[in-house]
Amino acid sequence: MTIPQEVKNILTKLQEAGFEAYAVGGCVRDLILNKIPKDWDICTNALPEQIQEIFPDSFYENKFGTVTVKQLSAEEYLEQIEVTTYRVDDVYTDKRHPDAVRFTPNLQEDLARRDFTINAMALDLAGKITDPFGGQEDLAKGIIRAVGEPEKRFNEDALRMLRAVRFSVELVPRDSVKQGFSIEDKTKKAIKNNAAWLQAIAKERIRDEFVKIMMSERASDGILLLHELGLLEFVIPELEKGFGVAQNKHHIYTIFEHGVFSLKFAAQKKFNLIVRLAALLHDVAKPQAKRGEGESATFYNHDIMGARAAVRILERLRFDNETIEKVAHLIRHHMFVYDVGAVTEAGVRRLLARVGPANMEDLISLRVADRLGSGVPKAQPYRLRHFQYMVDKVQHDPISAKMLKVNGHNLMDELKIKPGPKIGAILDVLLAEVIEEPQKNDKDILLARAKELDKVDLTQLRQMAKTRIEEEKEEEDKVIKGRYWV
Repeated sequence: MTIPQEVKNILTKLQEAGFEAYAVGGCVRDLILNKIPKDWDICTNALPEQIQEIFPDSFYENKFGTVTVKQLSAEEYLEQIEVTTYRVDDVYTDKRHPDAVRFTPNLQEDLARRDFTINAMALDLAGKITDPFGGQEDLAKGIIRAVGEPEKRFNEDALRMLRAVRFSVELVPRDSVKQGFSIEDKTKKAIKNNAAWLQAIAKERIRDEFVKIMMSERASDGILLLHELGLLEFVIPELEKGFGVAQNKHHIYTIFEHGVFSLKFAAQKKFNLIVRLAALLHDVAKPQAKRGEGESATFYNHDIMGARAAVRILERLRFDNETIEKVAHLIRHHMFVYDVGAVTEAGVRRLLARVGPANMEDLISLRVADRLGSGVPKAQPYRLRHFQYMVDKVQHDPISAKMLKVNGHNLMDELKIKPGPKIGAILDVLLAEVIEEPQKNDKDILLARAKELDKVDLTQLRQMAKTRIEEEKEEEDKVIKGRYWV
């Protein structure tokens, strides 16, 4: 097991000063699993003040005995390494931090306060592992087991319940055909009995663990496990509303199952976080939108309702505004037409105008995950390939006022009018007509048409642009509703 030189330097200096020193926690676990650790922690019997004497270029700004040692390194994650004094924790009133800590000279006491056996191991410079709770055996068997009494560990920090789920889908046992880790029965029971403790945890911390689950290869298994353990209710309760709710002839799965399977395929294809979130949440509003039962059930406007619901969910979990906007945008537009016999170049241009060229790849990825997650994909892959061809074909056609061959200054010069809302209204009508017929994007043709539109009053101009766009969108919606019963 290779320890980076930067870590060796710290271990060596602590030992030369007469103290014990070990690499500890997740880095030891990862080394045993043949993974390269991206985070290194060191524990020692040296007190914080003694650590700082040995490492003058360090800082100590907490009450938990953790000193951050700075050093030069080619790797950013090795530029600052945390060195923590062995400690025993007091009670955790806030279910996050101990109210107080007591330093101890005993390594095993320090390891006993850690969350899971696989994270309660220490490694010295000689490569010897101290493992008082059977972490190596649990790693070999692919087991997540709390150290000591599970309920006590989760009462100390309720986020550990989410971490158990994350480790179960993120880690892969060494030299084993087992797909992932499983949570030991006693530990699982403690999570089920105390899932509500998660409410005491800051939403930002829940979000960070949730994102790691979503970005794992087995993200869908993580969502299923959250549901099984009762944790999903305190992360995204809206998803629970789709559990057991049947759809129509276009889906063999329930609403909840469909979201999970869509996420499964999004993860298999290594789609980004935006697409994975949209895949999981794109039908989150279907329970509210559902009308009727059986094969003829409908879900009209679930895309619009779902986009709004996604905003509420992601805001609650403290996602950044850019992520929230992109996910909601994809969900709002995920029901686009892509049937070979129905999609037109003008329709694709209108979709590009609404969605934005930069979002088209993610939108198509979402539709791929949605299709595969339906359980009845049939011949759809060819249709999506055809749609992608259509997008490529029209991607340079005008879809915004900026792409017209005339601008506001041209109109003011030609029409001899001053700046005002009428300029924008004329440009909107010109764009609506050019999206339909790109060959009209010619300066002379547009200026001639602008002279005709100048004779129309402002209110009528606005209605012309709105009507042209809404009529075409209404036609597209009819195709969607007729073919997909949404």
